[in-house]
Amino acid sequence: MGGLLAELGKKLAERWLTLLVLPGALYLAALVAAATLGHAHPFDERLMTTRLDQWTVPYGTGRAAVLLTTFLLGSAAAGVAAQALAAVVERLWLAEGWGSWPPPLRQAAARLTRRRRSRWSRAVEGYHQAREDAAAALARARLEEDPVSGAPGRAAPPSGLDAARRRLRHIGTEEPERPTWMGDRMQAVATRLDRELDLDLATVWPYLWLTVPETVRAEITAARETLGRATTLAGWGLLYAAVGALWWPGLLIAAVVLGTGWRRARTAVDAYAELVEATVRLRTAALAGDLGLEHTGPLSPATGKAVTDLLRHRGPVP
Repeated sequence: MGGLLAELGKKLAERWLTLLVLPGALYLAALVAAATLGHAHPFDERLMTTRLDQWTVPYGTGRAAVLLTTFLLGSAAAGVAAQALAAVVERLWLAEGWGSWPPPLRQAAARLTRRRRSRWSRAVEGYHQAREDAAAALARARLEEDPVSGAPGRAAPPSGLDAARRRLRHIGTEEPERPTWMGDRMQAVATRLDRELDLDLATVWPYLWLTVPETVRAEITAARETLGRATTLAGWGLLYAAVGALWWPGLLIAAVVLGTGWRRARTAVDAYAELVEATVRLRTAALAGDLGLEHTGPLSPATGKAVTDLLRHRGPVP
């Protein structure tokens, strides 16, 4: 038992060092440089060296030890702050339940949702037009085909169908219901499952999670952790923006870190949503069997509705 606790403590210490202290130390170093150099002398190495000597040399090793301890504690505090900001960033990016946000944020989210929905509608119209153009071009090419040799007629001009499809998917795979792409990517899974299988994802998912194999859970957990790391990186980007208020290179660092976090979060959300949808489609039939429901053949809306109805909690009858 003692060995297990020691190993657990070691892993926790390693995780604390990796996730909090090291990134926090880098951030505090940038903050110290910002406070020392300012906007006027952003890369003055001599000034930085002189200031560090003033802080440590006259006071000996005791003062240096105190400064080091303070620095480490400050690094951990910065890490905690970054993770707190990450939770806020994730809530904004996924925008789940945005209708309950405070009025200014809710109004901004509503405007963004309307704008995304308008863009999506135009993209859908463009996609349908591109499909019609592609079909017409193919029909013309077939009419021009040589009836004797079977040689194809004049090559059809590019239809732009692939480009129209990319524009549509860039906005969303379903009609937008949230103000952000990431939020709509997650919402699209629930929308499709409800439309195609008559299945409520929020109701079924907890039970499905308990029955899927460990390998499946590991894949989904890894994707979710990747999203968490991406939002934490974005949290660091927001902290570096505060450095930029004192030292203009901090704004460049903030832009790079925040942009990287955003890009990674989009990729992680896409992978996570894909895994969730695949798991539901592949494993709901087995869940139906575990619940004692009769099911044969491919997963159908009847099975999806039966599973949802069985698992949905009903309030007390008055």
